[in-house]
Amino acid sequence: MDIVKTIPELLLAKKKQVLLPVLVPTMGALHEGHLELIKVARNIASPNGCVAVSIFVNPIQFDNAGDLANYPNTLKADLKHCEELGVDIVFTPTPEVLYSENRSITVTEDSLSNKLCGANRPGHFDGVCTVVTKLFNLFTPLDAVFGKKDFQQLAIINRLVRDLNIQTIIHGVDTVRELDGLALSSRNVRLSSEARAQAPAIRKALLSAEITLQNGEQSSDALLNMVKVTLNKEAPSARIDYIECIDAVTLQNVNKVQSRSVIALAAFFDDVRLIDNIELNPTSTA
Repeated sequence: MDIVKTIPELLLAKKKQVLLPVLVPTMGALHEGHLELIKVARNIASPNGCVAVSIFVNPIQFDNAGDLANYPNTLKADLKHCEELGVDIVFTPTPEVLYSENRSITVTEDSLSNKLCGANRPGHFDGVCTVVTKLFNLFTPLDAVFGKKDFQQLAIINRLVRDLNIQTIIHGVDTVRELDGLALSSRNVRLSSEARAQAPAIRKALLSAEITLQNGEQSSDALLNMVKVTLNKEAPSARIDYIECIDAVTLQNVNKVQSRSVIALAAFFDDVRLIDNIELNPTSTA
């Protein structure tokens, strides 16, 4: 496994590979959700292909300096996980490697990023689009793998690839969960014991919408109300940031569940913000 920190080192590591890589961009603090992305990347690449992982805490996507300062650094464990899963290249740059001191160009998305998580996080998705574009330029991957937990991010990256004609196929991977249904996240370790006990209510609330849909209700207002009622009952300490029923591609709100609808949710437990979503398909209901 080649562990590289600079762009020249990365380019040399790429030259050693027969095929272009399948890329898994991460910010480190790898958990089982990230490891599943790497496993999917290996399946895409085949045993003899190249799997690359980037580990980079991207400073320009943080709108809160405290979040950036508190982001966990588990590089030694992360590298061990990558080696065990047969990753070929791990890129661990510093901000100075990717960003010039007088940088003046940012990649901006101005349709999908103005709502959900982007509504109260100005500049966040500009930072995401900029760093992903940089990584795609450096790795020129045939494929790239992202988790579906951050559904808005996945939709924006798909739009980025489409609108800039980036020749990379994007693969979305289903959210990996704890046994009690809580979506895996590096933020989970910051939950208090009380909050951790209540946090699985997010998944339960989203599943209540799916059950309501299966019973014939397709009104988004009715489904969203069911999610709110369930979450308030099961997790009284949770503070809802947003709950919306959206189109999976355009992220626009829908009044009635359609074939590609998603309910996306964000809630605070104390100062820890958790996100999750559920894809809904009325054609598959009884």
